[in-house]
Order: sequence, then structure tokens, then C-alpha cells
Amino acid sequence: MRHGKKFNHLGRTADHRRAMLANLAISLIMHKRITTTLAKAKALKKYVEPLITRSKDDSTNSRRVVFSYLQNKEALKELFGVVAQKVGDRPGGYTRIIKLGARQGDGADIAFIELVDFDENMAKAPKAEKKTRRSRKAAAPKAEAPAAEEAPKAEEAPKAEEAPVEEAPKAEAPAEEAKAE
Repeated sequence: MRHGKKFNHLGRTADHRRAMLANLAISLIMHKRITTTLAKAKALKKYVEPLITRSKDDSTNSRRVVFSYLQNKEALKELFGVVAQKVGDRPGGYTRIIKLGARQGDGADIAFIELVDFDENMAKAPKAEKKTRRSRKAAAPKAEAPAAEEAPKAEEAPKAEEAPVEEAPKAEAPAEEAKAE
């Protein structure tokens, strides 16, 4: 029985799972964002976050422990160099999982997992103000109405003067031509 055992085995043997998670972790560290299934992304998050925490302390022991998990010198250099520098002040939560929907072939849930501090789009995006339903109705018309009314009045005033002058002769000309015939 597996009462209370919440570890996702991902349908693989222990050695296969360990190798797969190490390869995914190396790819995540090197590329900063990877696309995989949702189950693998969740398992990878539990696998890679302790390694990133360990990389904040750049000691020989930390490097050896992380190398025993990854077995890749380039990923180790990237993790202890660039990644550790960016996440130095962050207390945790180094990765973000965003669901992308179902895969066409087998319907598996697809997601991408990324390192939080390396996504420029999310970092630079201004945070939207949290609005309630009531405030949205009240704030939107009042804020937009004066600006919207002032701008068209200024633009329409010259057009209003020009339009009748141009349209009046055109309107009379067809009427005169019809009378002449």
C-alpha cells in the first residue's frame, strides 16, 4: 500500500527518473525556460529549487553536492555564476510554472517552467490595480469621459466649420442640374 506517499514516480524507475530530472534541471539552468508536461514541471520544481538555494552559498562543498545531482560542469558554472547572482536576495520560489493547455497528440497537459528572475516581460510589466466590480463601473466612465469629450470637441470644431462650406455647393449643384434638365 502507498498510504501517505505523495511522490510522483512519473511512470519510470528510480534511476530513469533521477536521470530525467537531472537532464531537465540542466536544460532549465542553461536555457532559463523549458516546455514540458505539467507533471514533469512540478517534479522538476521540487528537484531544482533546493539546488538553486544551495548555489547561493558558493563553497566547495555546495559545488560538490550540486555536481552530484547535475553531473554537468557548464550547468554548474551557470548556476553558481549567473543564476546565483540574480536570486541572491530572493528567499525562495525561484521557478514559475505556466500552463499552456493540452498537447495535440495525446492530450497531456503542457506547461513551461522558467526561472522567475530571468523573464524580462514579467519583471517589467506594471502591476495592474486590483479593481472590484463596483469600482470598475464607477471609475471608468468618470476617468475617460472628460478626456474623451474634450478631445473630440477640439478636433470637431474646425471640421464643423469646413464641412458645411464644402457640402453646401455640392448639395445645390445636383439640384440645379436636375432643374436644368
